[in-house]
Amino acid sequence: MLVMKFGGTSVGSADAIRNLGKIVKKQLDKKPIVVASAVSKVTDLLIETSKLAAGDDYSQNLKKLKEKHQEIIKSLNLNIPEVNTLLAELEHQLNMIKNSRQLTAETLDLIQSCGERISVCIVAAHLQSIGINSKPYNAYDIGMITNSNFGEAEITLAAPVEINKKITSILKANAKKELHSAHVPVITGFIGKDKNGKITTLGRGGSDYSAAIIGAAINADEIQIWTDVSGVYSADPRIVKNARKIEKISFAECSELAYFGAKVLHPKTILPAMNKNIPVKVLNTFEPENSGTIILSEMKKSDEIVKALTCKKNITLININSTRMLFAYGFLARVFYVFDKYNISVDMISTSEVSMSLTIDKDMNLDKAVEELNQIATTNIVRNKAIVCVVGVGLKNETGIAGKIFSLMGQHKINVEMISQGASEINISFVVENDEAEKAVKLLHREFVEEYQ
Repeated sequence: MLVMKFGGTSVGSADAIRNLGKIVKKQLDKKPIVVASAVSKVTDLLIETSKLAAGDDYSQNLKKLKEKHQEIIKSLNLNIPEVNTLLAELEHQLNMIKNSRQLTAETLDLIQSCGERISVCIVAAHLQSIGINSKPYNAYDIGMITNSNFGEAEITLAAPVEINKKITSILKANAKKELHSAHVPVITGFIGKDKNGKITTLGRGGSDYSAAIIGAAINADEIQIWTDVSGVYSADPRIVKNARKIEKISFAECSELAYFGAKVLHPKTILPAMNKNIPVKVLNTFEPENSGTIILSEMKKSDEIVKALTCKKNITLININSTRMLFAYGFLARVFYVFDKYNISVDMISTSEVSMSLTIDKDMNLDKAVEELNQIATTNIVRNKAIVCVVGVGLKNETGIAGKIFSLMGQHKINVEMISQGASEINISFVVENDEAEKAVKLLHREFVEEYQ
């Protein structure tokens, strides 16, 4: 069984959906389950429209949303009454926001869900029109149960069991009705429901996560992520012109890249698949003949020292120093208690006896945390920094690799302010100025990747 996730650009136009249909048709023998995102840019437009409704005229935005979907439906020569119903529901919710002048996280999730709910109706209708027995499903109706953390919900332990049970039931029921035609469920990505029946969203990029959860729940043979790039690259092609497509990459390597700025996959995507040892392929909807990149649980040692490089800009560096804690136990515990208290996630960390440096990428609640940290230490906040991340399974076996990396930075007068190595055998990360990050990636790519091509 196969899970095929199609992102926003892959359902972003009538032509894109036609490509999707051809791709699905070629793999019907693998019993595909399709997971679809909202039409490209629709989620952003829904968020913007919701905010406008709380205090301004949103009618033009609503008109754009309607026209965007209706144009695709017309171009595909479809008639989908369910889409008109969903657009009417959306308008009703926006009117309620306008009347109350309030936009809650719960309501925002409900409105955002309309993008995926409309998209799956269009995709399923198109598949049906080209002879593929298909039906749209909301993820919460097939067991996507989450907590009530609106905007960034997490699935509950019961969800995988429910998903497996309900998808199996759906496929069996339709197999009886359509003995000579494969049934292709088209399921919403990105959304679920909490135990109170409220619609939730899994955070931006959550459709990849949805696909991985579904794939893990049903023990899929493979999870395919169809997007507008042909796989995972050795660096961002917008930064490095000679970036090459990586044919195979490990789960661990891909996780590090995703966490430190690579935008191909949502970081959470990898976890459910990794737990079940399910291969993940990253493929291009607009170049379906391209083999893409396959992500595997384990990789054998290769001649490549560095597999890929990425950078994460606009991070904040926090230096914490306390001579009062010299030889005292509990300093780190007290520091991390503060970060936990204010829900601040730490990316990198480097420590000594009385000081530590760490990075974060969101400043929310930082002022409160610093105020509390100042009771036990002196803190220094430095913004507009970037993390450069060097990834490869070969790093752990290469003597002197760190020396080569930082000698290269020194030769080109790039100041390194913080280094993290050792927590992961396949990753060396360091902090530089924002405007030096891309230069560092280009230099490292030329030295460690292009040399081995």
